[in-house]
Amino acid sequence: MSQSESLIPVAIRKEGSEHLLIEWSDGHRSVYAWRHLRDHCPCAGCRDEREKPADPFRILKPNELVPLAPVSMPPVGRYAYKIVWSDGHDSGIYTLEHLRSLCQCPQCSSR
Repeated sequence: MSQSESLIPVAIRKEGSEHLLIEWSDGHRSVYAWRHLRDHCPCAGCRDEREKPADPFRILKPNELVPLAPVSMPPVGRYAYKIVWSDGHDSGIYTLEHLRSLCQCPQCSSR
């Protein structure tokens, strides 16, 4: 099986309200906390925010006080998914390779 074939999801589902589960065609089961996916959003705006030093005096916006949740996760072609968040953020395109690299299962977390 080639590398690109091994990165095809065969099942994607929410597991409770806190996690996403992806079963891959190579048999691997990836587990992700939604917060972890949002914290690793690949869009330019989020990457820029992560590179800035934390502002200890930043005032939270009202939408930041509401628990964050995924609203939808439409596919982008055959190579990625876009997660639409409850705060309206939807510019992150999570490639299959990026999703696989973010896996939080015990096997991947021990690497």
